[in-house]
Amino acid sequence: MAELGMTWMLTARYEDVLAQVPERLKVEGFGVLTRIDMKATMKEKLGVDFRRYQILGACNPNFAIQALGMDLDVGVLLPCNVVVYEADDGTTVVTAVDPMKTLAGQDQRFAALAGDVRLRLHRALAGLAS
Repeated sequence: MAELGMTWMLTARYEDVLAQVPERLKVEGFGVLTRIDMKATMKEKLGVDFRRYQILGACNPNFAIQALGMDLDVGVLLPCNVVVYEADDGTTVVTAVDPMKTLAGQDQRFAALAGDVRLRLHRALAGLAS
């Protein structure tokens, strides 16, 4: 799969990282609008055991309104997903969408805005305790 995100491999416990992510995002102006627990969903819908894996839909309202003002169809790329999961080796993996590859990669009108979003996501998540 094409590299569409920014990834951090952490030795910190999954629960600790998952608790830190919303707080770190908040510092950069993002709120978590959605939270999908894939482990619970796969168990409920398919009866399948799956690793601990959550998808957080993060949104910075200021950036969102700018993007929507440029093109209403950009909503298909909102919110910015951040994935937290437990790897087979026990490490915790955090991957955030890279808007320079998803948004600006599709339409250069969004390059400056995508760069700002990327910078803030990176700054928030790079500060996670390893």
